Amino acid sequence: MEPNSVAADSSRSAPAVTPNYDDGIVKMFFTATVIWGIVGMLVGVIIALQLAWWPANLNLPWTSFGRLRPLHTNAVIFAFAGNVCFTGIYHSMQRLLKTRMFNDTLSRIHFWGWQLIIVSAAVSLPMGLTQGKEYAELIWPIDVAVTLIWVAFAINFFGTIAIRKVQHLYVAIWFYMSFVLTIAVLHIVNSLAIPATLLRSYPIYAGLTDGLVQWWYGHNAVGFFLTTPFLGLMYYYLPRAAERPVFSYRLSIIHFWALVFLYIWAGPHHLLYSALPDWAQTLGMVFSVILIAPSWGGMLNGLLTLKGAWDRVRTDPILKMMVVAVSFYGMSTFEGPMMSIRAVNGLAHYTNWVIGHVHSGALGWVGMMSFGMLYWLAPRLFNRPLAYPKWVSHHFWLATIGIVIYTVAMWAAGLMEGLQWRAINDAGQLVNPIFLDITARLQPFMLLRLLGGGMYLVGAIMMGINFWQTVNGPERPEEADALPQAA
Repeated sequence: MEPNSVAADSSRSAPAVTPNYDDGIVKMFFTATVIWGIVGMLVGVIIALQLAWWPANLNLPWTSFGRLRPLHTNAVIFAFAGNVCFTGIYHSMQRLLKTRMFNDTLSRIHFWGWQLIIVSAAVSLPMGLTQGKEYAELIWPIDVAVTLIWVAFAINFFGTIAIRKVQHLYVAIWFYMSFVLTIAVLHIVNSLAIPATLLRSYPIYAGLTDGLVQWWYGHNAVGFFLTTPFLGLMYYYLPRAAERPVFSYRLSIIHFWALVFLYIWAGPHHLLYSALPDWAQTLGMVFSVILIAPSWGGMLNGLLTLKGAWDRVRTDPILKMMVVAVSFYGMSTFEGPMMSIRAVNGLAHYTNWVIGHVHSGALGWVGMMSFGMLYWLAPRLFNRPLAYPKWVSHHFWLATIGIVIYTVAMWAAGLMEGLQWRAINDAGQLVNPIFLDITARLQPFMLLRLLGGGMYLVGAIMMGINFWQTVNGPERPEEADALPQAA
């Protein structure tokens, strides 16, 4: 197979008989993605409202910001982003490897087990049942369930690779493999605990060690749950949507190896100015800055794949979403390393600048790549034209403008906070000694955050309605099929 063909999916390597792909599991994950995406973003808008208008907490423990915030992060990361990864992996793997998934039963166990875990999180987190670890709040019985379901997924994943009908493993599969293997290690190591009751446990780590392990996990959960699998999706679906070959297959391989080697060392930059030894802080900072090189190599590889197809970007909202996604990937992977430098971190840490950075990557990179992939996949997967094709463009503009309003507001708020916290007068005293004074000045920025997040949510709801109407619409006649096949 030609590795530089459009997503390595050249018809020259296809067998004479089209494999009987399992698209049923793809449709299941697709549906779950849309549902959980809207739910997770809705919770995000609710907590944004709470920050702008405190009575929205409803004076109830279950609806307070402190309980809904981890519900939001778990919903958008593990429910929305997780399901979209599984959608793309189950769809693209079968076509790249020219074979059905290894075991249909394992596919269903993976799907239903993952949805049950999400429901368990949605129940337990508002009840205050948490381990108090960022992106790892789930209590130990749910952690065990995550491990078991992940093992089922891994067996199915590598089993499919073992029975593949082609020799070459396209680079997207490499990124998927890093996702499957690294997340397993991160989850198990960070979740090691001694159960005390059915709902409570004690971590085996203590003090600074616990903090270091947590942020080794936390940063790399972003790297290997929200970056590498989505890069795999980019390397498959962007060339398919553009109908162009990957710009440089060699660069994609360099991108993979450099990224997975460097990313794993960057976690200590979350612990600058802490009790962590200076050498460890510096190590995290240095590796974070070096990460710019492979990240931007991947970004340029994605954008240059559109060489010869830029005229289509003007009219194709799916390609627009993917271009915006790759652009935000580049911006976020420049901003993050810059924020890991001690001098910059001293200004940005604990401010809303960090929130702006996180959401530029989450909404811009992960969200827009997900939307682009889902819109490209829907008519091919369900064999129906989109019910409201013009809505795709409306969604694009709502999401893009919403992201800009959100992130710019948070950047401005963060810079204001950082500068005012550090401001001193001629006597060496704090100019703003009362924390609440600075907090009160954030009100207009919180309103802008709510506006941007609300626009993003409206776009996602429009997407959900569009897909619902598409799935329930008439099938496209075979003879009138103007869309490329998904194979």
